[in-house]
Amino acid sequence: MKIYKPFGPQILETKIPEKIINGINKYIDHLILDEEKKKKQNYGKNLAGDVTQEFKLEPQFAKEVGWIDFLGECSYNYILNSTNKKITKFNLISSWVVRQFQNEFNPAHWHGGHISGAGFLKLPSTFGNFVQDKGDKKFSGGTLNLIHGSRQFLSHSMFQINPKLGYFYVFPNYLMHTVYPFRGTNEERRSISFNALIDENIYNVYSDSI
Repeated sequence: MKIYKPFGPQILETKIPEKIINGINKYIDHLILDEEKKKKQNYGKNLAGDVTQEFKLEPQFAKEVGWIDFLGECSYNYILNSTNKKITKFNLISSWVVRQFQNEFNPAHWHGGHISGAGFLKLPSTFGNFVQDKGDKKFSGGTLNLIHGSRQFLSHSMFQINPKLGYFYVFPNYLMHTVYPFRGTNEERRSISFNALIDENIYNVYSDSI
């Protein structure tokens, strides 16, 4: 695990165990083929993305595959390393998988709950390139961008994450983030996110204010 602090809020970087990645991917691959279940677990109306599909994970499956325990452990370590406080509560509100293909995107948005996160379950072989020649500049298609505040001296305001299979990031619910569209392939960019509640007295930094 690593803790990043590129601007105000700290960000935890970790890796999803391969067993959990395989379990969730298998679950989604089966779900895609089940028309009735696919409609039942469609989560698109609740989310900001303009993407092919977004599926909410069933709580029982999330527990059985080890996903809830993984998120709880990540959240515990994230808060401990960020605040030196130990959470006693981790309540998963929801977790969902996003199936994104070329020219699709997730606009700048934030989540509910107290803490959130996003990571990568499947990646295309390429994200494409600029339409124009941009020299050595890196194309942002398919990247996860965390946004806080505005560009100032010694504050970049945006932390860009180049997707790597299995990598997962935890951050405060209010932290705005966006994913730019990619191009040049019909392959899938599959990600997973969550919202959760922790101890109110730890999250509410104004509770002890004078």
